[in-house]
Amino acid sequence: MIAFVFLLLSHFFFFQQKKRSAELTKISIGGGGYVPARILRSFLKTPGSPNIPIQAIGLSLYEKLAKEGPEEEIGTKVTRTQWLDFTSLANTDLIGKNILIVDEVDDTRTTLQYAVQELSKDVQLQAEKLGGNQPKTNFFIFVLQNKDKSKRGKLPEDMIKEGRYLAAETVGDVWYCYPWEAIDIDEHDRLATAGQATALKNGTNGVNH
Repeated sequence: MIAFVFLLLSHFFFFQQKKRSAELTKISIGGGGYVPARILRSFLKTPGSPNIPIQAIGLSLYEKLAKEGPEEEIGTKVTRTQWLDFTSLANTDLIGKNILIVDEVDDTRTTLQYAVQELSKDVQLQAEKLGGNQPKTNFFIFVLQNKDKSKRGKLPEDMIKEGRYLAAETVGDVWYCYPWEAIDIDEHDRLATAGQATALKNGTNGVNH
């Protein structure tokens, strides 16, 4: 499922790149955004051109449950564990770029709101230091799955209206264990296969991906 989704979205973002002259930079939200961002880069790379840079930020909202297993519960606030180093503009110049923020899931939307708001503030500070009329920076968001539920966080209205928010699929409010989170990948694959078989039988979506 995930590989197919990336293939479809590569066409979407390639079209966006052709429409816009600004350079594309990806920012992954760790740790769930690292793997999707890296795979997307392979699909989005233009032959003969340099690799699209990937920057990483660390935001934590989930808290580990006491019981064993990968499932976590939603915390009350976003904790910034890693951020961009703006002392080196050569590596973190976001002005005039198309910034694609990548994460695996849009649950409460809290971390996505935080990422967009704080990165926008950083871009504004960069522009003020440089002075003059700086080109606009456009923020995009891509998530593998958007949970169909009420959201705590909000994204800019123009981002939604202009199609700069994209979820590969909308799913129910259940816990998803992604392959890169699995401690036992063989057990993960077994459960995923069983879930898909049950989903086909019942005409519903499987839970494990």
